[in-house]
Amino acid sequence: RDALTAGFAAARDQGVIPKGEAFFEYGHGMNFGKAHFVRGMEVSYGQRWLWFDAARVLTLTPSMVVYLPRDWTWQVSLSMARSRFPGLPAGWRPSGVTRLTFPLHRRVYGNVFYAVGTEDYARTDQLGRFSARTYGGGLRIAVRQRQELTFYVAYQDRSQSRRQTSIGFSYAIRF
Repeated sequence: RDALTAGFAAARDQGVIPKGEAFFEYGHGMNFGKAHFVRGMEVSYGQRWLWFDAARVLTLTPSMVVYLPRDWTWQVSLSMARSRFPGLPAGWRPSGVTRLTFPLHRRVYGNVFYAVGTEDYARTDQLGRFSARTYGGGLRIAVRQRQELTFYVAYQDRSQSRRQTSIGFSYAIRF
């Protein structure tokens, strides 16, 4: 019913990924039984510290998964990211995502999601912010007991009249 995760990472940043990272997450699960509309719920809270070459980022992320009848699930995650760039005041930026997952067939699940957020960025020649709304959906197919295929498509509408469509798939083997 309870889970605690903590860790850290270090890397050569190559100008893209963080040079250092530390994180922790605590989660708690609850079972309400089959007699209720909401059969169960998982709530969690996580914090992540990221150290880039010139920027520092802290994220605070509470989230919740609600287990509904007939194997439907609803997930909601909110994030607050505090970015600090050299010579500028620190700023908080919110984002969030919600996903509804539902069975389509015996071993096939579908999902739809919506995400919204803002982000600051800084490079040697640029400083700015953008916001985006992302809509999407996907399929998860259980190939065998411990193997699955997932497919997704996402459309992102960003500020400054920029748009992006992403399509992807993965194959997983569970141990």
